[in-house]
Amino acid sequence: MSVAAAFAGMRSVTPVVFRAGCPDCRGRFELAASALRLVIGASSRTTFYSFTCPDCGTAVRKPAGERIVELLTGGGVSTLRLHSAL
Repeated sequence: MSVAAAFAGMRSVTPVVFRAGCPDCRGRFELAASALRLVIGASSRTTFYSFTCPDCGTAVRKPAGERIVELLTGGGVSTLRLHSAL
């Protein structure tokens, strides 16, 4: 079987983009999954996502509830899981 035959039925995948806003410059924009980082901690206070504002360069950190975590992980955002010491 050729490579072309193996991939003949596949369709191209549209990259996932996320809408975000900067609290400093108030810019609104779309970011690729690769521009975001998700950190999952032991509590809601230590679970957040971050990115760099493409308009002003500010490092932005926002809290991430369960739904945001679900959307970001499903969209391919890099995730860091923090483990608490027992």
